[in-house]
Amino acid sequence: MLFNSTIFIFGFLPVVLLIYWGLHRAKKSQAALSFLVPASLVFYAYWNPPFVLLLIGSILFNFICGNYIANGAGNRTALAAAITINLALLCWFKYAAMLAETINVTTGTALNPGNIFLPLGVSFFTFHQITYLIDVYKGKISPAGFRNYALYVGFFPQLIAGPIVRAWEIVPQFENFTGREKFWRNMALGTGFFIVGLFKKVFIADTLALYAAPVFEMAKQGKPITFFDGWSGALAYTFQLYFDFSGYSDMAIGIALMLGFVLPINFLSPYKSTSIIEFWRRWHITMSRFFRDYLYIPLGGNHGPASHKIFNLTVTMFLAGLWHGAGWTFAAWGLLHGVYLAINHIFTTWREKHWANVNMHATVYKIPAHILTILAVVLGWVLFRAENFDSAMRIFKAMSGAEGMTLPRRFSEWVGTDGWLHAAGIGERWIATSSAAFFWVGTAYILCLTLPASVEYFGLSESQSKCKFTLNKRTAIALGALAVIALFSMQRISEFLYFQF
Repeated sequence: MLFNSTIFIFGFLPVVLLIYWGLHRAKKSQAALSFLVPASLVFYAYWNPPFVLLLIGSILFNFICGNYIANGAGNRTALAAAITINLALLCWFKYAAMLAETINVTTGTALNPGNIFLPLGVSFFTFHQITYLIDVYKGKISPAGFRNYALYVGFFPQLIAGPIVRAWEIVPQFENFTGREKFWRNMALGTGFFIVGLFKKVFIADTLALYAAPVFEMAKQGKPITFFDGWSGALAYTFQLYFDFSGYSDMAIGIALMLGFVLPINFLSPYKSTSIIEFWRRWHITMSRFFRDYLYIPLGGNHGPASHKIFNLTVTMFLAGLWHGAGWTFAAWGLLHGVYLAINHIFTTWREKHWANVNMHATVYKIPAHILTILAVVLGWVLFRAENFDSAMRIFKAMSGAEGMTLPRRFSEWVGTDGWLHAAGIGERWIATSSAAFFWVGTAYILCLTLPASVEYFGLSESQSKCKFTLNKRTAIALGALAVIALFSMQRISEFLYFQF
């Protein structure tokens, strides 16, 4: 079930809220919390009913393992075995076909794992449970009761595409529920988050998809792509993914708030970054935190010589890339960002040694640093989106100008060519989209740079001074207008991009 679908907005969510808060009002808070477990299973089963059995089985298995590990009897071995089984399950569903194809290509064999259907959200609920097992083993959290554990894993606002929540962040909220105390405030904030997220997804992200998809499809089919085609497609996807994932994150936080819970921040204006290090502190924050705490630090983190740190970064980002998708282009994307981060850290160390007195926050440094960061991110997203390496290379080649430079016909007519465009070797042909792509890309970029992150606007960020949200008629009218625009834009329902990961 999609957050941006009619059945969810006008059916599932209102019914869940009515029953849930009705039970609370009847002073049956424990029954209300218990109700969220089957409601979450229904939400998941709507997509593909048989796979709800996989989710239930995974919850039961890890709940038992968590209790066994907490008892202390052979817990280290039990932890290793439980993590191995979780990862084996994830690898089977997500990577078996990819590995079989790779082996077949390199060895000439004919391995056939069959038609493996990827369960929705398997990466997210697997990672949730791995964090739980490790945190129980380390004593960071006591084993949860079965209801609270099942709700932690299956809580529908974050079940499909995150955020990756740690048990100590949400289970205490189940155990000591205080949502009734701020009911109206939470409902107002939650509704605001949801409307803003819906608008980002259906009006901005889905519109940008109309300009990104044709370019990448042309690359997949081997059709010629020129300079402006390549850049329009790459930039359109860059901002499509931004508003798609930002929209999902807002909607997830909003739904949780409507139910009286606070999810961790997962998205904080990453395209305002002036370095790749800062980008990863702002983009998919809970995933970055997961790989930092459960992979990068155990590998050695920042300890040891610089070469070890670079190696740890590269391995971590390579695996983070593979986590996003069963394809070597995802691995290459992760490896590329590992290289980016290594270069960034090397430069930071050098700067602290040689440019210690230089104010790097000055505009003269921040603007080029920001532009360089965005360009690096855009190039990475091409690998992330492309169907294969051949498609990615076609787009890279087009972006370099090697395939020629053609302007939108309307643009060339508007500026008046008078022969000078032809003299410069620039044609007047347009292949994939239209000049409207640049309007949407430009508008999206301005919005990214000028507007506060939703968690800042609604006052959930650590910097509460940036909160701009107030409950008044002007805010209600603005949110109402966004809601109307979003609802009328729901004619082309599409999945969130992170659903495939």
